[in-house]
Amino acid sequence: MSTQDRGHRDGAIEALSRRSYTNAGDEYTRAGWAVLADPRPGVEPFEIDDRGWVGTGVQYLLIATLCYRVADDSRPARFRATEAASVSGDLANRAQNPAQAACFEELRADCHVAGGLSGGSAIYDDAADAYEEASQAVDDPAQLSSTPLFLAAAAPIKQVARSLANGEVAIDWEDLHGRDPTAAGQFLAARARYKKRRFPGLVERLVADGYLAAPRGTTEYATTHHRCPACDSTDVNWVGNRTLCLRCSRPTDPV
Repeated sequence: MSTQDRGHRDGAIEALSRRSYTNAGDEYTRAGWAVLADPRPGVEPFEIDDRGWVGTGVQYLLIATLCYRVADDSRPARFRATEAASVSGDLANRAQNPAQAACFEELRADCHVAGGLSGGSAIYDDAADAYEEASQAVDDPAQLSSTPLFLAAAAPIKQVARSLANGEVAIDWEDLHGRDPTAAGQFLAARARYKKRRFPGLVERLVADGYLAAPRGTTEYATTHHRCPACDSTDVNWVGNRTLCLRCSRPTDPV
């Protein structure tokens, strides 16, 4: 990874592979705290750089919230969601780039939904309005949406969706954005509006299923070198220094 999480993200992924979700939540929390304190060499957390690296720390706290929800561990889920939402609001206030500020508002809404807190729908509306108002300040919205901050805001919903789709990509970059990248406000506001429609239902299903997949890394289908002892799949996901089954996120064995 490009941020300084002190190895805790890898620890979280290992815990996900064991379906030890409270432990995964703790590891994602530690990863988030590490990144928020010191995102990258030379990058200050409160001086939002043009890449928005500090947003990855919020992403990890948000995924920690989901881990606790899946573990049916409601108190830390609520605390982590509240913490992540507060950090997002603080960073939105500090961001000089109005589109980045809108993205932090989008993340704040995600935190409310992930933690089962009220008010997420209205915050998504605020984020969409902020994107529309920021349109004149955005030269290349497609490029902006590929920066670490915007990728961090896209990652949790994608991880949740693949958990419900047999490990496949269920939400891609095109789903989250408008059709016309020359219309910067509408192109970026589509992110918040899409999440307002989809994320609450996805989180509800995730919690009901009690399963959160590992994030998708490098994949290979129908391998001849690995087979999952849990589900017999030969499809592989290399992520977090682990070789996992693409389908069930369990550790997969070499043949």
